[in-house]
Amino acid sequence: MANLNKVFLIGNLTRDPELRYIPSGTAVATFTLATGRAYTLASGEKKEETCFIRCVAWARQAELCGEYLSKGSPIFVEGRLQSRSWETPDGQKRSMIEVVVQNIQFLGKVPRGAADSATEEPAGAVREAAPTAGEVAGGADVADLPPDTEGGEAPF
Repeated sequence: MANLNKVFLIGNLTRDPELRYIPSGTAVATFTLATGRAYTLASGEKKEETCFIRCVAWARQAELCGEYLSKGSPIFVEGRLQSRSWETPDGQKRSMIEVVVQNIQFLGKVPRGAADSATEEPAGAVREAAPTAGEVAGGADVADLPPDTEGGEAPF
């Protein structure tokens, strides 16, 4: 049986990325990407819809996102889907699916050399594999981090 977990997205950030550091010192940036599509109904009426996707970037990629991206930044993201679940302090079960970023390309105006310090690819491209569970904090993964208490949301 074959398996494939790969996502390609182009969109704009809905707010500034949030950059944090896990106990091992590894950087993790989270941001929400808005992607849209336009379509026409059988009646001829034109519709638009927007999808909001939570993304997580790790290590040097996370630091570059925190430094160079802001609300409205257009980006290309390549990654994999990851599902997580947790329980809120009041006992409610929550779950989410997010994209773990494996490659990111800044599409808007990027300060000169933004990605050059992390990669040999053209400016704006940042390619770095996300760490595996065994590489982050001695086996911890983003799913192991405690959720925020605000509104029962996930930690990112």
